[in-house]
Amino acid sequence: MDYNILIAGAAGQGMDTVVANLNKVLQRSGYHLWTNADYKSRVRGGHNFFQIRFSEDEITSHKDELDMIFALNKESIDYHIDRLKKEKSIAIIDESIEGYEDDNRVKKYPMNEKSKQIGNPKLLSSIGLGIIMKFFGLNLDIAKDIIAEKFKDEILEMNKKALDYGYSLEDSIYKLEKIDWDNILINGNQAVALGAVAAGCKFYCGYPMTPSSGVLDYMFRASEKLDIAVEQVEDEVAALNMALGASFTGVRAMTGSSGGGIALMQEAISLQGVTETPIVLINVMRPAPATGLPTYTEQSDLRFMMHAGHGEFPRYITAPRNAQDAFDKTVKSFDIAEKYQLISMILSDQYLADVDTTLDPFNLDEITINRYLANPDDYKKGEYKRYEITENGISPRLIPAHANGNFVMADSDEHNELGRIDESADNRVKMVDKRAKKFELLKEDVEEPWEYGAEDFDILAVCFGSIHGNLKEAIDILNDEGMKIKGLSFGDIYPLPTGKLSKYQKKAHKFVVVEQNHDEQFESLIRQQLLIKPDKSIRKYDGRQMSRDFLVEKLKEI
Repeated sequence: MDYNILIAGAAGQGMDTVVANLNKVLQRSGYHLWTNADYKSRVRGGHNFFQIRFSEDEITSHKDELDMIFALNKESIDYHIDRLKKEKSIAIIDESIEGYEDDNRVKKYPMNEKSKQIGNPKLLSSIGLGIIMKFFGLNLDIAKDIIAEKFKDEILEMNKKALDYGYSLEDSIYKLEKIDWDNILINGNQAVALGAVAAGCKFYCGYPMTPSSGVLDYMFRASEKLDIAVEQVEDEVAALNMALGASFTGVRAMTGSSGGGIALMQEAISLQGVTETPIVLINVMRPAPATGLPTYTEQSDLRFMMHAGHGEFPRYITAPRNAQDAFDKTVKSFDIAEKYQLISMILSDQYLADVDTTLDPFNLDEITINRYLANPDDYKKGEYKRYEITENGISPRLIPAHANGNFVMADSDEHNELGRIDESADNRVKMVDKRAKKFELLKEDVEEPWEYGAEDFDILAVCFGSIHGNLKEAIDILNDEGMKIKGLSFGDIYPLPTGKLSKYQKKAHKFVVVEQNHDEQFESLIRQQLLIKPDKSIRKYDGRQMSRDFLVEKLKEI
């Protein structure tokens, strides 16, 4: 059992309402869910669509073949009609859309007219939801309960009438039973926000920028309930500086943006490097340069983040692979930031940020928060050195006004162990070496990639970040067909963990790197670290995420 629905139309036609309600119906029905969005950066018009894939079994990717299309305009049905499966598939459109009279896959109903008769043109979304639920044999009462949580009185009754009308139009081709599974419905941005909360974040600030805005929005909505200070700042220059200030005063702090906003943070990133103030920064990538494609996806900021900020100083970069991993990696990022007093960079993207999926509830019992702070009582007044030279490069950290009478200093100039400006050559070398030692030590904390696929393999395919689930499903399909492929999905990517990659690359007849950019940025990192050149690369940079079916075809070609 594996179904795929496409809901498409122009921005402003009500697609979001259908999708949001259907997602909740499927979640409460106990199904595994994977909903991805393809939308343009405009308030109205354009061709936009959502794909909702659901199954009894775990799913980790979107796919191309469709069981149903619910199209709100002619452009949408024209564009996607050929993606319907040959059997038991259907397309639903309004009777006002011209064409398709002789196509037995397409059914026309007076949805717009009926919405007006019931009392509101926007009721089209509830009619559509009723049709979809009847086709799959889902329990309509679940949808009515969801609508009752949003509306009351007359509006609620109109929506129920619209649902009943839509449900009456179709026959049930499938009969899907409710599954008993206690799950949550979440997207990547929300998972990052919840991970930050679970890690003890008490301050988040940012400036809205698609597709990173979901993190700021979620933190703001939850701030009062979760006792977190959240600030929408005037620009991204202020964002990282304000977050660094909060961290300096002793709270766990975080900020984030997308590529253009991160570009404005360069001076503050470098300030972190010299002050060694722990901070977490998320970049939810979108295609660049400049404004690029604001609402689409790409993995083209990897090299940028590796070298962000002028000068040389350590940083940790991790790229979550799915919503569960986004939660886990955010928790880890806070731990790494304070353990090594560096900047932890989370490299997400629009695809991961916007995909709605169902998961088991997060396990908070496994999270241990260690602030890695020194004990103020260990230092008499005047003894504390904020940048003390230590064997591993990590200096003892105290919080201002909680340092047993000691000053806790920070300066953007090069400084000595106390934190006072020191421009001597000898001190400069000592401080650069001190900071560099932390990067070497950090290598012990990076996670080796997830592995899957064949143990006895001909092809080794590696990726990072959000491509994980798409590649995994493609490899599973091809191995079932008799191919022999092993996959490695990297989460932690800087410093690059090299153990498994070095081991398996030597055994592969062909070594393939899969990434969403033009310049082979992940491949170049592998070549730099291991001096090995992949045999092939699979790249895509049109702003749309690789589907599992795209990867199946590309791996077959190889």
